[in-house]
Amino acid sequence: MRAVVQRVSRAGVVVARQRIADIGVGLLVLLGVETGDDESAAAYLAEKISGLRIFEDADEKMNLSVLDCSGEVLVVSQFTLLADCRKGRRPGFSAAAPPEVAEPLCDYFVEQLRQLGTKVQSGQFRADMAVDLINDGPVTILLDSHKTF
Repeated sequence: MRAVVQRVSRAGVVVARQRIADIGVGLLVLLGVETGDDESAAAYLAEKISGLRIFEDADEKMNLSVLDCSGEVLVVSQFTLLADCRKGRRPGFSAAAPPEVAEPLCDYFVEQLRQLGTKVQSGQFRADMAVDLINDGPVTILLDSHKTF
């Protein structure tokens, strides 16, 4: 699994002109599920993200997690995070898990975040989503459950 984690002052998702998710201070997590991923990958990323210390404390040091600052998390599935652009100019997506595998793992990831005490909202799987955000910092972190970076 791959995740792009952005610290935000607000973020939201619109599907078919309807706002389906809206958070204030917290994290926007773009989540890509790779072929071969399983619940352990989702649990690993959920724990890593909920404890990621990227919010400032009173001394303006990044020492607080989203849990510490009572922030929220918005999870948006995004298979394009698994794009392979090494050959040619058209991305290949063969590494992305098929929807029937990816959707339950995305749901499991969201549930794991909730069980860790995180307030979570999510986009709509396989929908054409408009995602808006105000990146705070900006702070953007790349995570991979296979620890390749």
